[in-house]
Amino acid sequence: MGLLTLSSPHTHGPNSTSKVMAIVALATVPGLIAMTALFGWGTLINVVLACAVALASEAAILLLRKRPVSFFLKDNSALLTGVLLGLALPPFAPFWVTAVATSFAIVFSKQLYGGMGNNPFNPAMVGYALVLVSFPVQMTTAWALSTQMTGAPAMGFADTLSVIFAGNAHLADAFSGATPLDAYKHLIAKSTSDDVLAQATFNGWLNGGWEWVNIAFLVGGVLLILRRIITWHIPVAMLSALTLCSLMFGWDEDMYTPLSLHLLSGATMLGAFFIATDPVTASTTPLGKLIYGAGIGILLFVIRTWGAYPDAVAFAVLLMNFAAPFIDAYTQPRTYGHSKARRGLPEKK
Repeated sequence: MGLLTLSSPHTHGPNSTSKVMAIVALATVPGLIAMTALFGWGTLINVVLACAVALASEAAILLLRKRPVSFFLKDNSALLTGVLLGLALPPFAPFWVTAVATSFAIVFSKQLYGGMGNNPFNPAMVGYALVLVSFPVQMTTAWALSTQMTGAPAMGFADTLSVIFAGNAHLADAFSGATPLDAYKHLIAKSTSDDVLAQATFNGWLNGGWEWVNIAFLVGGVLLILRRIITWHIPVAMLSALTLCSLMFGWDEDMYTPLSLHLLSGATMLGAFFIATDPVTASTTPLGKLIYGAGIGILLFVIRTWGAYPDAVAFAVLLMNFAAPFIDAYTQPRTYGHSKARRGLPEKK
């Protein structure tokens, strides 16, 4: 009688795709709470709007492709894309900017490649980069100032809705301005660090409340590592490379953006733990993750310091998305039963 032999393991893994995506989305909640508390309701409104547009766009394109809608919506990947875009976009961005970024991310950078698992570039960052290049005024002048900067309460919910959906930008004049990264980079060219911090944009606060936002995203990222949703390699490599570059080339605060501003302003921690670690578009080998993360950190510093975009997380991630398959091909670990690792691109026969 023949015996049925099965290879281990014999138990199912606890994490499905939908559960993983949901956990990542929930891990952004501390950062979302911090942004809402410090900068007002704009980010929360953007997240809700982006999620709605993401789900609607995914459903529409699935219907056109004649694919089961509910089955793919339940994997929560479109929902997570909406969350990340809502967090990344300016709090006072017009509703149509959010709609364009989100629909483009879902339709063109995800579904037209075949859906989740087939897209070579991070969908959220593709959508963000599109609107940043296409609508620079709306993307650079719609940032809310924190309550630390203004010394006054944030704009109310009704007024924020009016700014986002009705275009009443005059209501936001006293509540909006450049981000600390953008302001410091442009002001330091003609001033000293002390003079820059005396500007109304900073009001004596170097990070202007963004430090609490980044710490909140750091907490969420550490929870993802503890839950084994992501590994430590990419975030640690990215932040270490950014720190090393800043210490080597940007140590003079009267000439360059200081290290604390690099680490605790803008989308640094959001990028390190929630965007760069995308399992589809990032490197997958242990060594490859370190190289991939370090590349993002280096590009982040270079673009922030000498480029035209003060934050640059989107462009750094997208550029390394290009390199991820090549990195993986040359960093494959040795597999059991082989004397050395099989690395490099496969030879054509």
